[in-house]
Amino acid sequence: MSAVALSPSAGARSQRQTLMRTLSRAAPIVALVILAAVYLTPFVWMVSTSFKTQAQSIASPPVLVPGPITLDAFPQAFVRMDFLRGLLNTLLYAVPSVIGTVASCSLAAYGFALVQWRGRNVVFVIMLTTMMLPSQVTLIPLYVIYAKLGWINTFLPLVLPSFLGVPFFIFLLRQFFMGVPRELLDAARLDGASELRILTRIVAPLATPALITVALLTFIDKWNDFYGPLLYLQKPELRPLSLSIQVFQSAHRTDWPQTMAASILVAAPLVLIYFFAQRKFIEGITLTGMKG
Repeated sequence: MSAVALSPSAGARSQRQTLMRTLSRAAPIVALVILAAVYLTPFVWMVSTSFKTQAQSIASPPVLVPGPITLDAFPQAFVRMDFLRGLLNTLLYAVPSVIGTVASCSLAAYGFALVQWRGRNVVFVIMLTTMMLPSQVTLIPLYVIYAKLGWINTFLPLVLPSFLGVPFFIFLLRQFFMGVPRELLDAARLDGASELRILTRIVAPLATPALITVALLTFIDKWNDFYGPLLYLQKPELRPLSLSIQVFQSAHRTDWPQTMAASILVAAPLVLIYFFAQRKFIEGITLTGMKG
């Protein structure tokens, strides 16, 4: 009798546990969907406005779905913003900066992670402390130095610092390099391989996700950089996209379709790059956080 009497209670308890497990799994998904909708709302509105006419963009109440859809804003923004010149200027300093950052940070991170030398940890801590120094503190001294060197209105102030290492990326790569099996390095050294050969032939291929992550973050930073080009590139023909879109928005402040179309043109390359490289990017961030 007692077993029969307890069975409904046990069944109800099992149902409650199943319901709680279902809710515990569904709650994070629902929260992520809500957060994604919140974050995507400005992007959706930007895309929607770029396909509207000028009258629809200022209509009250707001028009979410344009009707009819028009593409006139895109060619007008493309020409008036001088997109091709801005793109070329951006690539002229973004691509060398990526190369310089990956090369210099790889060398420094390899030395901190896999080469034994006296005072290594002390130098590494000193290097990390430079990350706490605000960029505004060095802004004026750097400008004076570059002006005395005659580098204003050139891409050198935007490219050269990348070849001297970036503390954050050195730290990122060091954490990844520390997870490389030491047996491979010892075997290569016994075979007479130099440290540079070990870095390029063994460590770098194993650290491809981390290197791609550094390259992507550097490219995104240079692509979106506004204050650097604003300070050092004063000639209109040297403006990158970050300055071109600002000038365009100032001249077409109330033309919302063209302004949004210009914003999409500038943001689209980054979205495409991340779309094709997201797996390696996420892998690099995840594995780097697990190393060390």
